[in-house]
Order: sequence, then structure tokens, then C-alpha cells
Amino acid sequence: MRPVLSLLLSVLGMVAAAPPAAAEKRVALVVGNSAYRNVTPLDNPKNDAALMAETLRGLGFALVGGSAQLNLDKARLDAAVQVFGAQLQGADVALFYYAGHGIQLRGANYLVPVDANPTKEADVDFQMLDSNTVLRQMESAGSRLNLAILDACRNNPFGARGLRATDSGLAQMHAPEGTLISFATQPGAVAQDGTNGNSPFTRALARTIRRPGLDVFRTFNEVGLAVTKATGGAQQPWVSSSPITGEFYFAGPLDAAGGKNGAGGGAASDADAGMRADLALAQKIDKRGVWQAILDKYPTGLAAAAARARLEELTKSEVALVASPSIRRRRRSRVTLLARGAALVGHRGMRPQTEGRIQGMRQMSGDGGGAGGLVYDGLDWVR
Repeated sequence: MRPVLSLLLSVLGMVAAAPPAAAEKRVALVVGNSAYRNVTPLDNPKNDAALMAETLRGLGFALVGGSAQLNLDKARLDAAVQVFGAQLQGADVALFYYAGHGIQLRGANYLVPVDANPTKEADVDFQMLDSNTVLRQMESAGSRLNLAILDACRNNPFGARGLRATDSGLAQMHAPEGTLISFATQPGAVAQDGTNGNSPFTRALARTIRRPGLDVFRTFNEVGLAVTKATGGAQQPWVSSSPITGEFYFAGPLDAAGGKNGAGGGAASDADAGMRADLALAQKIDKRGVWQAILDKYPTGLAAAAARARLEELTKSEVALVASPSIRRRRRSRVTLLARGAALVGHRGMRPQTEGRIQGMRQMSGDGGGAGGLVYDGLDWVR
């Protein structure tokens, strides 16, 4: 490999392997409750939570418990929130995601554990989790940015069992300083659970936060537009936010050339790893078509520079090879051979198969006279 290409690939490897400068500490608690014991179970929250956990891990979030926390009863839900608060110490970004049943009571929103079985209003305080408890955990940790995402705006599942003093959906919440609260739908409205494995809200959210160049406000605006379109206007997500200092990008901002600058966490690392693997394969095969494919896939940046450098080297080598004295001699010999053979084509004493071979040689002469030219192999012309 030529020195220029080797240098470019070395630099590319060092840049890709280096950790982002001043990387953010991101911590997330992801909860999905589906297997309710005393009311009708929900199909999708466990799937929604798993999707969000996988997506957030790829974006550089450390997950409480290492994965989505599924089907939590009251004791386990309380414990998970406490651990979340402890792990937030020193964090830059805190994110709480919940999918499952949620109800509002007297203007407060409650998240419903899988073992909840209230028969009167007073039971709610002991059997459910007030969503403000989660906000207080994040606020007390002093994170620069707190995100609470609630895909829980469903009908009250306990209405037929004595708990009637509730309204539909969730109530609007006050966002503390540095906090954004995202609801799957407007306050007091009911969100769809979804029929294809995920709710419309979480499906749109997981897709949108992977897109580089979207700050936090534009991210949730794009989610809202996607959900509204997907549900034919029946569901419109809602955001409550206080002023937020600085900017935040789930998947990193774009650089000046419109490409991802790699400051967004795990997703950038995954992309860099894929690019390095592509370059390693191209280096191993080292054919013009493969390097052109690299250039097509990575039109800017060091990968593009590496591909262009190698294509230029291959072009120079081919030009030098065609121009070499030995190649010129072979081309002249071939032309002479073809001319002599053409003079014999149609001679009444020529063998038919020999005439066919000469015609084939004439066709092959149109390949531009490259290094793979025709070599005389002792054809027998007979008069």
C-alpha cells in the first residue's frame, strides 16, 4: 500500500478510536409494564421498553439494571427509582421512560405497577407511584438536563372496580428547572397502545432520536408530527418544558459539511466501527470497484480521502503498465499477427476451425490493448 493511503488509514483509525471530548454522562431508567395481574394486560409496553432501552444504549446511555425493567410491582418500581436517583450523581443527562398503565387523580399522575389493585381513592398513594417522585429524584441530582417520557396515557383500567374519581389520560405537569416532560398525547387525552408490536409514540421516538442533527426540542417536535400523521390526527404528543441551558442532541449534531461529528455517544462509535470494517475489507480486496463503492458510501471525510488516494494510485499503476516497453512490443506483435491472419481468412485451404479462431482474435483486439493482451499460441494456418 502506498504511503499516502497508509497515512490516511492510520489517522482515520486514531480519530475513530479516540473517545469524544468531554463525553456526557447519560443515565436512563426504562420501565415497561405489560403483565398486569388484576386488570387486562397490555400487549406492547414490554416491547416498547425493550426498544427504547436498546436505542438509548446505542446512544451512550447507561441503563439502570443494565436493560429495560419489565413488569415491576410496587416494591420493585420504588427500588428502581431510588437506584436511578443514586446513579444520577454527577450525570449530565437523566432520562426516565415509562410505558404501561397510568392514571390521573386530583391533578396528579400515577404510574401503575403490575400488582396494583385499588378499590378506593385512598389506595392509590400506597399502590401506585406518583410521577412527581421521579422528577424529584432527577431534580435533586443536579443533572444539566432531565427528560421524563411517559407513554402511559391510557384509559383508567380500574374504573369498573370502584376507582371512579379519575379523568381520562394524564394531567398536565409542571416541568422543574432544566426538565422536559414528553407525553404520548395531549393532557386528558388517551393514547393508542398500538397493534404491530409497538405503540405509535414509542416507534416514532426510537426512530427519531437516532437521527443526528436534531436538538432536543426539534426531536420531540418531529416525534409529534410523526405520531399525528401515523394516527390520522387521533393522537398528538405533548411536551411540557422549562428553559434548558445549552444544547442537547441524542445522536450528536452535524458538522459544517452536514455530516455527523461523532459527539453523540454510542451511535457515532458504531458508525465509525462500520466504516473501519469497510475500509479493512477494501484494503484486503484492493480492487478499483471496491474502492469506488467506499467513495460512494462515504462521499466526505477521511474514508473518502483514503478511497480517492487508492483510486489515484491504481490509475497511475495502470497507465504506467500500459506504457511500458514490454506491453508496447506485445501490442505490436498482436497487431502483426492479426493482420497476417486476416489475410488468410477465406483462403480455400484454411481449416474452418482456424478461421474461427482468427476471427475471435480480431474481436479480442478491441479491448484497448491492456496488459492482458492476446498472445500468439501457434495457430496452424494451412494452405
